[in-house]
Amino acid sequence: QLKCGLNRPSWDKLLFDPQYLGLTVKTGLVTGIISLTEGVAVGRTFASLKDYQVDGNKEMMAIGLMNIVGSCTSCYVTTGAFSRSAVNHNAGCKTAMSNVIMALTVMVTLLFLMPLFVYTPNVVLGAIIIAAVIGLIDLPAVYNIWKMDKMDFLVCLCAFAGVIFISVQQGLAIAVGISIFRVLLQITRPKMMIQGNIKGTDIYRNLHQYKDAQRVPGFLILTVEAPINFANTNYLNERIKRWIEEESSAGTKQSELHFVILDLSAVPAIDTSGISFLIDLKKSTEKHGLELILVNPTGEVMEKIQRANDAHGHFKSDSLYLTTGEAVASLSTFSKMTAP
Repeated sequence: QLKCGLNRPSWDKLLFDPQYLGLTVKTGLVTGIISLTEGVAVGRTFASLKDYQVDGNKEMMAIGLMNIVGSCTSCYVTTGAFSRSAVNHNAGCKTAMSNVIMALTVMVTLLFLMPLFVYTPNVVLGAIIIAAVIGLIDLPAVYNIWKMDKMDFLVCLCAFAGVIFISVQQGLAIAVGISIFRVLLQITRPKMMIQGNIKGTDIYRNLHQYKDAQRVPGFLILTVEAPINFANTNYLNERIKRWIEEESSAGTKQSELHFVILDLSAVPAIDTSGISFLIDLKKSTEKHGLELILVNPTGEVMEKIQRANDAHGHFKSDSLYLTTGEAVASLSTFSKMTAP
C-alpha cells in the first residue's frame, strides 16, 4: 500500500556512486537543456501574446533552483509546462498568484480528492489540454515566417511535427539542433561580398545588392560580415585567394589588379587564428605583386592588429585606413604618381 501525504525530505538518500555518476551527469545535462529550452520557448510564446518581456537568465535561475530544491524533496523534474501555461492563459490569469492558487488546488486535490479522479479517462484529460492549446496555433505567423526566412520556417515545422508526433522534449530537441547547426554554418561560412562604388558618391556597397555600384579598376574590395576565428579562417583564405586569381586572370592592361582592400568594419571580434590569417594573406598578396589594405577595423580587432604589429611589424600605418573611400582615393593618387 502506498503512503499518502506530503513529500518527505530526501537529501539523505542522494548517492554519488561512481558507477552511475557519469550516466546521471549526461542525463542531467540533456534534461536541463530541454527543460530550459521548453520553459523559455513557452515564456516567449505567451510574452508575445501578452506583450511583456522574458529574461532568459532569470528563467534559467528559477528553473535550476526549483529543481535543486525539488530533488531534495522527492519531486519530479519540473519546467514551464506548455499545457498548464495554456490553461492559465485561457482562464484569464494575469499575475503569478494564479500559480500559487493552482499549486494549492493541486495539493488539495492530491491529498483529499484523488479517489474521485481515479477513473477519469485519459481522453478527457487530453481533450482539456487540446482545447487549451488549439487557440495558440497561429497560421498567419507561420506564413510570415515562411515569407521572411525559409530556415526559420523549417525549424518551426520540425518543432511542430516533433511535438505532435513524438513528444515536446523531442520536438524541441530537433528544433534546437537545427538552430545550432544553422549558427555553426553561419560561423564557419561567413558572408563575404565584393563591393563597388556608387557613381558620384564616396559610398561602397555590395555589387549584387546595388545595381548602381561599379567596380573600381585595379582594386578588389571585399567585406566580411562575421567574427574572424579558427572556425572560418580556412574558408576565408581559400575564397579570397580564388577571387584574387579570378581577378588577375580576367584583368586587362587598364584594369590590372594592384590592391586588395579588406573592409573589417563588420568584424566585431578576431582571435589569434584570425590575426595569423591576415598575416598569411598579406604575405600571399605580396607574392602576387599586390598590396593588402585593411579598412576600419573595430576596437578589439585594431588592438590585436597593433599587438601583432608590435611583435612582428607586419602591418604598416600606410596599409590601414578609416574608410574605403579614403583608401581608394589615396592609393589611386599614389599609383598614378608612381606609374612610369
